[in-house]
Amino acid sequence: MNKMLYLATILTIGFSGTSLAANKEKPSFDKYVAKIKAEAISKGYNKAVVNQALGNLTYRKKVVKADKSQPEVRQTLDTYLPKRVNDWVVKKARNLYKDNQALLDQIGEEYGVQPRFIVALWGLESAFGKYTGDHSVFASLVTLAYEGRRESLYRPQVFAALEIIKRGENTVKGLKGSWAGAMGQTQFMPTSYLHYAVDYNGDGKKDIWHSKEDVFASIANYLKKEGWNNSMTWGRQVTLPEAFDAGVSVEKGSKSLTQWLKKWRKAEKSLAHWSEMGIVRTNGKALPVRDLKAALILPDDKKGRAYLAYNNFKTLMHWNRSYYFVTSVGYLADRINYPPIDAPIDTPMVEQ
Repeated sequence: MNKMLYLATILTIGFSGTSLAANKEKPSFDKYVAKIKAEAISKGYNKAVVNQALGNLTYRKKVVKADKSQPEVRQTLDTYLPKRVNDWVVKKARNLYKDNQALLDQIGEEYGVQPRFIVALWGLESAFGKYTGDHSVFASLVTLAYEGRRESLYRPQVFAALEIIKRGENTVKGLKGSWAGAMGQTQFMPTSYLHYAVDYNGDGKKDIWHSKEDVFASIANYLKKEGWNNSMTWGRQVTLPEAFDAGVSVEKGSKSLTQWLKKWRKAEKSLAHWSEMGIVRTNGKALPVRDLKAALILPDDKKGRAYLAYNNFKTLMHWNRSYYFVTSVGYLADRINYPPIDAPIDTPMVEQ
């Protein structure tokens, strides 16, 4: 799930409240909703729309439970990847790539993003548009804001969702999404929708729920705006030498994207430098001789797989700050193209 929640802190929807964690006494859920409604009306949102969106909300315990038990923290990459990128997913991705190749190539050329990454994100976020979520976006967002652990992230999303309706992009009933409030085939959070969604087919709406043109262009626009470079790939799996110092990798455990980016900048080195440290391709051959910088990523620490990640990996971390998710996107994108999409599904990948 994507969810680009960091945008809540940089987009100016207008919320300037304090976190529930800072309050000694937590209000009832109904009182909390009433405060949000009053704030929304004070910001100029239509009272009838606010009452429709926020009236009769109930606290969703299942939403909070899902938020506290996301699967990435309970498994390894070796168990995660086969589930997320199995042969069915690869076959489906290749077929849909071919079915939509003219549109994908056009958008890829216009935005400077390889189409295989557009398809990979589409597939992993919503199973190629099949699963977009049927939760009320408002109910999910208000519940997660009220829960309090990440109120400063979720509460601004409520006003962003109201902004989407104000702009005529959707309706209160039509604003459905995942348990976390992520919407459409791109699984954008409301703030991300406002910042990245594209009306590519020119019908006057940025329809990430039903329009493949808008879905593909919105994904490409996100990557472009976050610094995608279509002259390179995302990274590569590598083999580390014995007694390698794992401390030179990008340390895990950052509390924010900003903190993680600082770690990235500190850990980034040239391919030549990594080669001198004894890192080789998984087939034992030397790393490519290219003027590129890369950072070492260890999703499961030194005991698991190791990757040299390029700048596009960093861009994908803007989308979802999870090593497992980003690696699955890159892995699926590679399997779409390598071997070529017309090759049998069981054709082994060749080290690039």
